[in-house]
Amino acid sequence: MEPFVVLLPLFGAMLAIPVGRALGPRAAEYLTTGLLLIAAIYSWFLFFDVALGGAVRTITLFEWIGSGKFVAEWAVRLDTLTAVMLVVVNSVSFLVHLYSMGYMKDYGEQPRFFAYLSLFTFAMLTLVTSDNFLQLFFGWEGVGLASYLLIGFWFKKKSANDAAIKAFVVNRVGDFGFALGIMCIFYVFGSIEFDTVFNAVAANSAIVPYGQTTGAPIRDLTISFLGNDWHALTVIAVLLFIGAMGKSAQFLLHTWLPDAMEGPTPVSALIHAATMVTAGVFLVCRCSVIYEYAPNAAALVTLVGATTAFFAATVGLLQDDIKKIVAYSTCSQLGYMFFAAGVGAYDAAMFHLFTHAFFKALLFLGSGAVIIGMHHEQDIKKMGGVRELMPFTHMLMVIGTIAITGVGIPGSLDWFGFPIGTAGFVSKDMIIESAFFGGEAGKAFGYFAFTLGVAAAVLTAFYSWRLIFLTFWGPSRAPEHVRKHPHAVPDTMMIPLIPLALGALVAGMAFYGNFIGEKKEDFWQGSLYFAGTHQEETVADHLNAEELAALSQDEAHGEAAGHEEETHAAADAHGAEADESHGGGHHDIPTWVLWSPFAAMIAGSFAAGWHYLRGDPLKPGLLRPGGMIYAFLKNKWYFDEIYDFLLVRPALAIGRFLWKAGDGKTIDGLGPDGISALVANGARRIVKLQSGYVYHYAFVMLIGIAVFITFMLIRAGGGQ
Repeated sequence: MEPFVVLLPLFGAMLAIPVGRALGPRAAEYLTTGLLLIAAIYSWFLFFDVALGGAVRTITLFEWIGSGKFVAEWAVRLDTLTAVMLVVVNSVSFLVHLYSMGYMKDYGEQPRFFAYLSLFTFAMLTLVTSDNFLQLFFGWEGVGLASYLLIGFWFKKKSANDAAIKAFVVNRVGDFGFALGIMCIFYVFGSIEFDTVFNAVAANSAIVPYGQTTGAPIRDLTISFLGNDWHALTVIAVLLFIGAMGKSAQFLLHTWLPDAMEGPTPVSALIHAATMVTAGVFLVCRCSVIYEYAPNAAALVTLVGATTAFFAATVGLLQDDIKKIVAYSTCSQLGYMFFAAGVGAYDAAMFHLFTHAFFKALLFLGSGAVIIGMHHEQDIKKMGGVRELMPFTHMLMVIGTIAITGVGIPGSLDWFGFPIGTAGFVSKDMIIESAFFGGEAGKAFGYFAFTLGVAAAVLTAFYSWRLIFLTFWGPSRAPEHVRKHPHAVPDTMMIPLIPLALGALVAGMAFYGNFIGEKKEDFWQGSLYFAGTHQEETVADHLNAEELAALSQDEAHGEAAGHEEETHAAADAHGAEADESHGGGHHDIPTWVLWSPFAAMIAGSFAAGWHYLRGDPLKPGLLRPGGMIYAFLKNKWYFDEIYDFLLVRPALAIGRFLWKAGDGKTIDGLGPDGISALVANGARRIVKLQSGYVYHYAFVMLIGIAVFITFMLIRAGGGQ
C-alpha cells in the first residue's frame, strides 16, 4: 500500500484531462482533489507509523537501471525525514487542489491545470521517497518540468512564458552541478545508493575510487582534477549544494523566483510553500552526514543561506505586488533553513521547513483571496480598507503574519517546559540560536549567520506588517466600483485557510519536543546525522576484498584503529557541542541571545506601525524615491540588470554572430544557398540570350552556318 502514497497523484495527473473531456471540468477537479485527499490522510498514518512508531523501512519495487556495476533501483524509502516531507507535500497539495476549485472556476482549462498540479506533486513525492541519488534526480527534474508548465500556464501571455523559461534555465544551471555531484559520488563510492554512501562516510570506510588501485579513508580521500588534489567529500557536497541553490532560489540563483508569480496563485503556494523550493533543504539534510565531514562545504551553505536571508528581506521592503512580497519572504526563510543546516542544526532546519509550510501557504492563499476580491488587483498601494470588505481573510492573514514574524514568549521553555508562541517563533528562533552556538563551537560563519538572521528578522517583521497595513488597514485606495462591488470569494477558497491557520499557530508548540527537543534522537532515528549519537562502525567492518587487496592487512587494521579513535574523539566533541545547543541545553543560552529574535520582531513591527498607521500610509519614509539606496533595493540589487549585461547580452551576441556569420554566410552561403544562387545566376545570364526577335535568331543561325562551313573547309584543306 505504501507506494500508493506516491502513485495516487500520478493517477490524477494521467486521468484529469481525459476525464475532463468526457465528464466535464468539475469531474477532473473532484478526481484529482479526491486522490490527493486519500494520499494526504495516508501520509499522516505513515507519519505516526514511521516517525512516531519507529517502523522505518524501504520498499524496493523494481530494478530501474542496470549497467555493469551501475545499478539503480526504484524504491520507496520510509524514514522520519521522508515521513515529514510526505505530510508537508501531500497536505499542502490537497489544500491547494481544494483552493484551486474556487480560484480557477472563471479562468477555464481546469483539467489541464489540475493535471499539472498533480504531476508536480507526484514528482516531489518521488524526490522525497527516493532511495538513491538518481531516483532523487528524476523527481528533481520532474518538479522542474512541472514548474515550467505551471508558471507558464497562461501561455498566451508573454510575461508568463518568459517567467517559465527563466525558471527553467536558471534551474538548469543548478541541476548541472547536481548531476556532476551524482557522477562524482559514483566515481568515489562505486554506488549511488543512500545507505552505501552514508554508512561509508559515517564509519570513515576505506574507499577505492572507480578505476583506481589505491584508496584511503573517505574523510581523508582526495581526487585529482586539473592537476590539483581536492577533498572528495567537499567536492561532492559543494556540487550537491549548487543544485540546491538553484531549486531553492538561493543567492545568485534566486532570480527566477519572483518572476514565477506570473503563474496562478495556487501555483505560487504549492511551489513556494511545500514543494519545489524546499527540495534543496531536503537534499542538504538528507546528506547531513556528508556535510558533517565537509566543513568547507558546510561553511559555504552557511554563508549563502545567511546572505540569502538578509538579501531577500531587504528586497521585500519595497515590493508593491502582494505576491512578490510573499515570494521574497519565502526566499528569505529558505535562507534561514540553509544556514541552520550549515551550522549542523539539521533538525532545526527541517522543523522550520515543516512550520513554514503552514504559514507561507496561508499567506499565499490568503493573498489569492484578496486578489480575487479586489478584481485581480495585486498592487497593495491600490488597496487599503480591505478588512472591512474581507474580515475573515484579514484575520487569517494576520495569523500568518504573526507566525512568520515570530510572536511568542521568550524563555517560556525554561519557565513552562515547552515554548509558547506561533510556529515561526518556535522554529525560526531556534535557528537563530543554533547559528549563535555554531559560532561558539567554531563553525565557520556561525556568528555571521546569527547577525544577519537577527537583522533579517527585523526586516521580515517590517515588510510583513507593511503588507497588512497597506492592504487591509487605513482608507481604501481602490476604485469606487471595487469598493462597492468586491468579487465574492468561494467557500472552497476559504476552507483550506482554516487548517493552515491552525498549523501556523500551534504546529511549533505541538511538534517541538519531537523535532528539536528531548525526543529528537528517537524521532529522527538516524535519518539525520548527529555525530556522537549515530551508531558508527569501524573502517575494518567495511573493508571488502578489493580494498583489502589495495591496503595491506597491517595498514588496514592500523588505519582502522587510528580512525576509530579519531571518530570517537570527534563524536564526543560533537556530542558535547550538540548537548550545549538547541537539543538539550536551552538554559545555557545567554539571555541577550534568547531575546534578540523577539527584540528584532518588536523593532520591525513597531517601525512598520509607526510609519504606516500615522497619517498618509504612502508618505515617503527613510528610503525615499530617487535615492540611491531606494533604487538599489527597488531594483532588487540590480541582479537582473547585471545578469543581462554579463550573461544574456553576450550570449545573444554570440548566438547572433553564429547565426549570421556562421550559419548564414558560411554554412548556407557556401552550401545549399550558394549552389542554388550560382545556378539561378547562370540561368539569368542564359535567359538574356532569348530576346524573342526573329532576325536575332536568323543572325545567330547565319553565324553558326558560317562557322560550320569555315570549320569544314579548314578540315578539308588540312586533309589534302
